[in-house]
Amino acid sequence: MLDSIRQHRRFMMFFVMLLIVPSFVFFGVSGYTDFFEQETDLIKVNGKAITAQEVDNSAKRQSERVGANSQIAQSLPFRQAVLDELLQQRLLAFAVNKLQLRISDQALTKNLATIPEIKALYKPDGSFDNTRYRQLLANAGMTIEQFEGGQRFDLMIQQFVTSAARTELPAPKIANIISALYESERQVQSIQFTAAEFVSKANPTEAELQDFYKANSRLFETPERIDIEFLVLRADPKEDAKAFGEKADQFANLTYDQSDSLKPAADKLKLSIQSVKGVSRGGKAGLPADHPLNNQKVIQALFGDDALKNKRNIEAVQITPGVFVSARVTQLLPAEVLPYSAVASEVKRQVTVRSAEKLASAAAAERFIAAEKNPSSAAGFAAPIWVSRNKPANLVGPALDAVMAVDPGKLPAVISVTNAGSGTTLYRIEQVRQPPAADAKVRQAQSQQIQALAAQAEFVGFMSFWRNEANVKVINPLKQASAGSAGG
Repeated sequence: MLDSIRQHRRFMMFFVMLLIVPSFVFFGVSGYTDFFEQETDLIKVNGKAITAQEVDNSAKRQSERVGANSQIAQSLPFRQAVLDELLQQRLLAFAVNKLQLRISDQALTKNLATIPEIKALYKPDGSFDNTRYRQLLANAGMTIEQFEGGQRFDLMIQQFVTSAARTELPAPKIANIISALYESERQVQSIQFTAAEFVSKANPTEAELQDFYKANSRLFETPERIDIEFLVLRADPKEDAKAFGEKADQFANLTYDQSDSLKPAADKLKLSIQSVKGVSRGGKAGLPADHPLNNQKVIQALFGDDALKNKRNIEAVQITPGVFVSARVTQLLPAEVLPYSAVASEVKRQVTVRSAEKLASAAAAERFIAAEKNPSSAAGFAAPIWVSRNKPANLVGPALDAVMAVDPGKLPAVISVTNAGSGTTLYRIEQVRQPPAADAKVRQAQSQQIQALAAQAEFVGFMSFWRNEANVKVINPLKQASAGSAGG
């Protein structure tokens, strides 16, 4: 019952933030570290630091609130989002205090009456039960002064955010004009010149193949690889948890203390040393899903300097509950260019595709010149279709942009659009028209989107001003959490 009292304080501000400031977190970061500043200080707002410990604590609380596990709380993206939120809260608090915003007693009373538990404290005669009110807050661990002070502050934040993001377009006509542009339809015909059509005509010579191989040798390079040996310690289902814990400690200590070999740990714990050859930074293809070398922590450790240069055992890694792994590099195979004889077929394929693309492009260019001279001719073009930004059919990205950018006063017109890796398409635009009737629902939705984008842009600019006013200073970048950092 007391949850809404505890959570109501932050709910509205957090909800508004989610709606209108999703891009605010991506601010420019080019900080530096002063001699006297702590390594744990991340960002200073008006001279007061947000620390790594604050981020970790907040990440832990938020992950617990949504039922996420500790790995989520320790992940860099999650902690970065938490840091962004803390920064935003600090900036909003700074702005509210700087502007000396105030909330009247009447406004506060009206707001408190929206909380069900407090609304229930009003008696039938309209009077308020202050005794029960005080007890209710005491049960939630707050005094009246703390609770109402927090409510006043949150209302000031809400007032600030709402006013900052309240951007009205100069007139509804602008939204209508934008919607009309999205509704505007163009009659389009196309001719495609794909590389696949010209593959049979592409016959590169042996000299061309050799030249391409020499000029693009990096394309035919094998990645850096390693041969490794490893040990796996697995818990026996019948084994006592404490006994296995001691064995796991022994496994970790042996592989770490005698880091030049896995044999001591293998002999002591009666484990077999296994090996795999040709492991890249991306792992090894074809291994079972639960194989230790499908674990990224293991791979990263094996490609670390100590393991690569000194051939030392990596520290034991728990890849799943009850499964520990240690491994070592036995041989480093540096990246190397494969001989031409080994990649001749791939060289020919790549050169043939490139040649086909050039042939397709040349044929398209020749057809484009002819079409430009006589744009009224639709010979060779596909059947016409009507497209718009609201209904683009099969036109997407640059093709749609190019078609919609053609001057409607210069029709018919022909344009050429290059499709990376697949050829060129010519588009012939014959007519432009507006649909007979606009879709009211679509127009309303677009108007709301335009309004929201305008409000968001206004708010971002407004907050950038307060960022400067608060002298926001990045001290240290947020780093990957160490194991267990979110657990305290």
